[in-house]
Amino acid sequence: MQENIRVRFGQLQTTMIAKGYAWFDNGDYNLNLVGIRTRDNRANTFNDRLAVAFRTVERPHLFVFDCTTDPGVYWREQPINLEGTAIVKPGQYRGLWQLGKHQGKYDALVQRGLVTVYRDNNKDAVLDMLYMPEERGHFGINCHRASAEGTSSTVNRWSAGCQVLANPDDFALLMALCRKAAALYGNSFTYTLLDEGDLWTP
Repeated sequence: MQENIRVRFGQLQTTMIAKGYAWFDNGDYNLNLVGIRTRDNRANTFNDRLAVAFRTVERPHLFVFDCTTDPGVYWREQPINLEGTAIVKPGQYRGLWQLGKHQGKYDALVQRGLVTVYRDNNKDAVLDMLYMPEERGHFGINCHRASAEGTSSTVNRWSAGCQVLANPDDFALLMALCRKAAALYGNSFTYTLLDEGDLWTP
């Protein structure tokens, strides 16, 4: 994991509850999937985090994976949508994902619920959200991996708005946890996106 942010279970739980978001704490493997968009705004890097927090009878568990919560430069400069490239707006999206196939190719978390995105429409490498138009709907905002071989360091085409993990082993672990959770609670996963500045500091 990159060095510019550390996340703790209690800190994440306190932040979520303070913001009025649902925190799933009943039963084993009841997953909280929380993206954290860091202050590090360097373009085209996996500089964000995906936290997976849950409890078992034994203790709380927290995994934190390197990811990107914003699109690569390729899609910022060449947006698929004429209104601009999708950047997920921070917030909680109940039942956003379910287990399925990313682009019909491999198991991932695929969009089933509504999400709100900013439309970055000035076609440059800078992540723009202030004063950008917003849109709510189904846009294929999935959670998937980058390369199947080794840890990716550059986003480029890996994300046009999806939440993308840099390391395939991290992603395999995420999928294993999601399958276990789906067997217990159903094939529906809530996603929350926080800004790093939201995190509670004792």
